[in-house]
Amino acid sequence: MKLKILFALFVAIFCNGYLHAQSTDKILFHPTFGKSALHLDDSCYTKDSIYFSQLKLYISGVEFLNKDSIVWKEANSYHLLDASDEKSLYILVNSPSDLKFTKIKFNLGIDSITNVSGAMGGDLDPTKGMYWTWQSGYINLKLEGKSKLCKTRNNEFQFHLGGYQNADNALQTIILNVSENKNIDILIDIEKMLAAIDLSEQNQIMSPGKEAVLLSEKFSKIFSIQKQ
Repeated sequence: MKLKILFALFVAIFCNGYLHAQSTDKILFHPTFGKSALHLDDSCYTKDSIYFSQLKLYISGVEFLNKDSIVWKEANSYHLLDASDEKSLYILVNSPSDLKFTKIKFNLGIDSITNVSGAMGGDLDPTKGMYWTWQSGYINLKLEGKSKLCKTRNNEFQFHLGGYQNADNALQTIILNVSENKNIDILIDIEKMLAAIDLSEQNQIMSPGKEAVLLSEKFSKIFSIQKQ
């Protein structure tokens, strides 16, 4: 009986120490259009009367680096960000409380191994509307809306970016410098991406290919750390 009590006490002390050694922080993503928060449907952005109806993207493979060495890696790291769902825009991080890091690294999109593993659950569930077929895999990013520049039906633009096979692999890796090891605020500035393309000429991508890869590369450059 005494041994059982001592064992239980040891487990309690160990677990308490472990819990106190962990830190629960957040990585918060902020979709913006320039200096303004990005709102869907009811907000018109004065440049070319742009409206946005949908913005969804996958963030995966989250890691913290100290200089160039990985010091923490998130397990099963797949997150679907949806501009229409505020709760989806932050990632809870359970890392050691004394962890020191200078960079955050993550992927825009889903890696090829996960793509060939077939449809999965959670944020990777096909019912989320971010899965094409087993041949094309996951959609890494969806951006939809309207602009007077688009000579399309209802002036609509649709960008569904993805692809994982060979030259059509649209996955992008993003590394950002951080100055403080606490909550990390990351801006996603859609205005920067639209400034890099001509909506009158390019306003629809709906399948893997060279165009999806090139636009994914441009999209990867619009992430930045919000200055405190």
